[in-house]
Amino acid sequence: MKKATAIITAFLAGTATGAVLGILYAPDKGRQTRDKLSFQLSKSRDKLADFIEDLLRDKEEVMNEAKTEGQKIIDETREQAERLIEDIDVFMDKIKQGKPQV
Repeated sequence: MKKATAIITAFLAGTATGAVLGILYAPDKGRQTRDKLSFQLSKSRDKLADFIEDLLRDKEEVMNEAKTEGQKIIDETREQAERLIEDIDVFMDKIKQGKPQV
């Protein structure tokens, strides 16, 4: 998640820098500059909202994948434990009958 935070921070810093430079070097009148800046900030906001939405969607996909893999491991472990219990039961029966397995 640190990478995502760094990307968002860089994006916001770039947007702020662009806005400041746009105002400082604007050849247009104040109203036109504000309109252009407002439009650019609106576009940047939409891009940022889409980016955050993508991050959240990816997070859910990763979590679902991790749950699936975790469940597979649990199922495999359960099967191995059940086989081990069966083997122990067989061995204990042989011990009780006086026929230890070598």
